[in-house]
Amino acid sequence: MSQYRPSWLSFRRFAAFTTGLVLTLMMLGVYTAATGSGLACSAQWPLCDNGLLPQTIPSFIEWFHRLVAMVAGFFILGTALWAFAGDDRRTKTAAAIAVVLLPLQVSIGAVTVTLNGLLPGGYAPSTQGAHLVVALTIFTALVVTTLRTYSDVWTRPALDRARLACLVALGLVPVSVALSRVFTLVPYSPAAQAAFYGVSLALFAALVAAAAWVGPTPASRLRLPLGAALAATFGVLLLGRDLVFYTVTWRATNTALFVLVSLLVGVVVWALRRQDAPVRRESRGVSGD
Repeated sequence: MSQYRPSWLSFRRFAAFTTGLVLTLMMLGVYTAATGSGLACSAQWPLCDNGLLPQTIPSFIEWFHRLVAMVAGFFILGTALWAFAGDDRRTKTAAAIAVVLLPLQVSIGAVTVTLNGLLPGGYAPSTQGAHLVVALTIFTALVVTTLRTYSDVWTRPALDRARLACLVALGLVPVSVALSRVFTLVPYSPAAQAAFYGVSLALFAALVAAAAWVGPTPASRLRLPLGAALAATFGVLLLGRDLVFYTVTWRATNTALFVLVSLLVGVVVWALRRQDAPVRRESRGVSGD
């Protein structure tokens, strides 16, 4: 089949595009929910406005979200099939997780805009939370899949890559804070919510990459603080979905989670520099000889 494939289309590029598509889909899903457009189609899922095509702007937003979700689903399936054509077991496992969870995500999405659309209070927080958890798991599996596809082309040592990923994460934290509900610098509009999720998911992906790259090195113990930073970032993502009444207490909790992420990642960067220092001194000594 390779002779029928364009030379520029490689598995790693396909997997990276799929991961980026899912990130975009999650941003679009947040925007759709924040605008209340999911309720525009209400109990008509998978139809909108009693037909295949939307008739209003809210129903178009929901319809477009479903269209992108369908396309993303095929790309996720294609990524898994391509992964199973290879020999790397971990790549196959990660891609398979994304595919296995896909029907569950579709089902929860259907419940979100049908059964929950009939509730007096609108979307149920439990269903929205489940929708986010499954989506984030699929996204994480695709991030790992993409990282695995690039494993044979990295030129930097693993520790350098991990440190760079942590620095990227540290740089994304203040942007995520500025777009979040912690401060009112930017009104927490549907567009701001989508942007917040885009930045925060990029932050999450950087932490996943750092955790993956420190794994096979002597600094593997740093997976613990990175795992804690991932958990704190997940908490930030949950709070960004308006699953609770955003009181002063929850604002303080949200702030604390951001601070915790910064401190944990900062500690990892410091530890990685200390880990790499002896190697650099030895390298200078050898070059001096």
